[in-house]
Amino acid sequence: MWRRPAWQVFRQLVRHESGDTVGSLVLERSMNRVQLLGRVGQDPIMRQVDGKNPVTIFSLATNEMWRTGENEVAQTGDISQKTTWHRISVFRPGLRDVTYQYVKKGSRLYVEGKLDYGEYTDKNNVRRQATTIIAGKEQHAVPLCLFKVLHPLSIEK
Repeated sequence: MWRRPAWQVFRQLVRHESGDTVGSLVLERSMNRVQLLGRVGQDPIMRQVDGKNPVTIFSLATNEMWRTGENEVAQTGDISQKTTWHRISVFRPGLRDVTYQYVKKGSRLYVEGKLDYGEYTDKNNVRRQATTIIAGKEQHAVPLCLFKVLHPLSIEK
């Protein structure tokens, strides 16, 4: 999973302070990574807008469960649950097509990608904000994995 020793990663995170800004410019690295495990809420749809690259879109539900009551340690009390829905977009050509073909409503799915925040205008000309998980952005990641299938749905370009 980790390909570099921790000291190399730490060294890249630290900015070096000096008077010569041109000679000591260090590009900081950052991370935008999301990992989800849940159930698909609807069959994926494929869209293409104004000649742009097609995209496969589906929703994924993740659940949190916890016990409430007088004695949480003794495992008594009511179980509460919260479901969160995530919008998943797949742009990568091979992965997009495999996702559209094999992922179905109710499938248990692992998704790895990045968070993306955007704006759009709805039918009533109202500006809305949307949060999307863009799956499969990293080349070496396992962006989607169906649990009914023994191999990951990772298609290289």
